[in-house]
Amino acid sequence: MGNEPAQIRLHGRLIDTLYTEAMLLADEARAYFERASAERDALQPIDRVVFSCESLKVTTRLMHILSWLLSQRAVEMGQIDRIEARMSTRRIGEAADSDPATLAGLPAEAIALIEASRELYARVARLDAAEEPAEPAPSPALNLLSRLESAF
Repeated sequence: MGNEPAQIRLHGRLIDTLYTEAMLLADEARAYFERASAERDALQPIDRVVFSCESLKVTTRLMHILSWLLSQRAVEMGQIDRIEARMSTRRIGEAADSDPATLAGLPAEAIALIEASRELYARVARLDAAEEPAEPAPSPALNLLSRLESAF
């Protein structure tokens, strides 16, 4: 396992990079949704509802991402162990996806932020899924024994 320290450093740098990206996106989204009241008010009533729902979805995705990244940082710093980080409460939370068809009536900047949050969430969710321990391969010996038992 001589390669493990290099993997740990790489993982730590990846987490730091994703954390910075998530914080920048969160700041950009906050600023946009705060100043977008004129754009929101110019939308059709149904699109105003979609706009409000999508701003909440962006916020929720980013909160799930940041929470997961902070758990990973805690592992890197030795504050929690990897087993604890795999507990369901520390995994990336479920976030409602956005339907691209319903976004069509929204301003371009809102769509760009929504898509950026979806893409970042998908990348972090893949990392979270990769943390899942692999299922052990079935034992050939147990498989043979099972076949023998069923034959007799």
